[in-house]
Amino acid sequence: MKTLRYTSGILLVAALLSSGCGKNFLEKPPYSSLSEEIVANKDGVNYLLVGAYAALDGGGNPIGALGGGNPWEAAATNWVYGSVAGGDAHKGSEGTDQTPINEIAIWQPNVSNSFFNTKWRAVYEGVARCNNTLRLMAQAKDMSDADRTKVQAEARFLRGHYYFELKKMFNNVPYVTEATVDPLVPNDVDIWPNIEADFKYAQANLPPTQPQVARANKWAAQIYLAKTYLYQKKYAEALPLFKDAITNGVTSNGLKYKLTDNFEDNFDASKKNNSESVFAIQMSANDGTNGIGNANMGEMLNFPANFKCCGFYQPSFDLVNSYRVDANGLPYLDDYNQHAVKSDMGIRATQPFTPDAGPVDPRLDWTVGRRGVPYHDWGYFAGSSWIRDQTQRYAGPYATKKMVYWNYNKDKYMDNNSWAPGSAINVLLIRFSDVLLMAAECAAETGDLGTALTYVNTVRGRMKDHPEGWVHDYKDPANPIQGFDPNKPLPYYKIGLYTAFGDVNFARKAIRFERKLELAMEGHRFFDISRWGIADQVMNAYFAFESAITDDVKGGHFTKGRNEYFPVPQRQIDLTLKNGQPVLKQNTGY
Repeated sequence: MKTLRYTSGILLVAALLSSGCGKNFLEKPPYSSLSEEIVANKDGVNYLLVGAYAALDGGGNPIGALGGGNPWEAAATNWVYGSVAGGDAHKGSEGTDQTPINEIAIWQPNVSNSFFNTKWRAVYEGVARCNNTLRLMAQAKDMSDADRTKVQAEARFLRGHYYFELKKMFNNVPYVTEATVDPLVPNDVDIWPNIEADFKYAQANLPPTQPQVARANKWAAQIYLAKTYLYQKKYAEALPLFKDAITNGVTSNGLKYKLTDNFEDNFDASKKNNSESVFAIQMSANDGTNGIGNANMGEMLNFPANFKCCGFYQPSFDLVNSYRVDANGLPYLDDYNQHAVKSDMGIRATQPFTPDAGPVDPRLDWTVGRRGVPYHDWGYFAGSSWIRDQTQRYAGPYATKKMVYWNYNKDKYMDNNSWAPGSAINVLLIRFSDVLLMAAECAAETGDLGTALTYVNTVRGRMKDHPEGWVHDYKDPANPIQGFDPNKPLPYYKIGLYTAFGDVNFARKAIRFERKLELAMEGHRFFDISRWGIADQVMNAYFAFESAITDDVKGGHFTKGRNEYFPVPQRQIDLTLKNGQPVLKQNTGY
């Protein structure tokens, strides 16, 4: 099965036709640019389409974001905007490093924060590439009707994705298409109908499988359409689309959708594009470019301090405590922080520490690096010596884990062509467990509690059937854990299934908590609590609890009616002056 590669060489045409960031660039053609007449043919249009896919990761070559800024500011994983801003994680590292994240973490964002402008420009670069593809396709004379339909379906799927990103982050955004003449478009119209239209077209016209695994297929478009309905609380419209995909859907390379037997396979580069991958950004390491432009640049800061760089993205105490379970293996939905998991906070790596002996959900140790537990197959997590601020007072003692490469395959899937590591771990924009939980949410909200229960228990059942967590890996001679001690006490893993959802309120609470556990550190959390309308409750409780332990989120406060969305970047407002007045308007409260 071929994989679509997003290399810089193949994107030359796309880059030359993409919109620039300043007026001067727009007024004169770039040096050595190709005319539209040369590109307006079948081959040129398909190169442009590849360029539209290439914008998915937000990064460009060499190290940087599309349109300028740092790659982590535009990371497709949304680790800053979805997880740090949602309480899954601390910024990590040290207080003086990447300071713009500090104000995002405590929900006191400045409209001129460079991170917002970088993300806005990178995502709109994706929109521009889709629009250029569609516009040049209309001029191409050597394309059949079938060719046009295929290109249009993929380009509109991608445009739907980019606008979905903009909508969930900034809410009020301008909608620009291939037919737009004046780019100074106001942001005072709800764009959900436009996003729906793009995904509907893609769903109706994309094939169920694709010759290259990176390309979107019919089922990915259908699921994205259902997700669009879900965000608008159109549960009855979303549910049948989710159900159909759950029953009949396949990945782009033809695998029937199902949960992988092992949770961790979703974050192992050697096992990517599996049956759980609905739509993923393809990453590659050591691809001959002598850089990490295709190797997950957005995550390059997010490795334990002893992994070359850089100690960012440290899971929160609140997240870790969420994995505590009761005697039945079920989470404490209301008072999990009162059942805290023992940590090595304030204990030096040279001092003895015995990990918590109480029962925890095994997904904890595939999500968080914690003292005394194997960190993939790199050996036991050593504690403070793996933390950038070794006092741990700044952001705590934990390390991120899901997007960190494994020792046994690092020669192939770790990219060392930069001052910080890259990796070939795919970014899973949507995976099947996410689909099951979105479907469960729709079922509960439409009164079908039995279906909601089934879907939640399916997700939990994966871990119930494989509760050993990392333990099975030390038995594999090809994948040993360094220094594994068979006499050392193992973590006590326990996970149970729900017996019933007695009412919609309990179902809602259980489903929302399950999303927190299953999708932690994957960039979803803030967008979930925002669309549920509970972000102020969740985040202010988080600040009250977490700031008593660490220093970085002290002073944090979430303001309802304002902070559900990020501010429109002030730079973008300033660039839209018409007759002395800005066309773009700022979001409420900023």
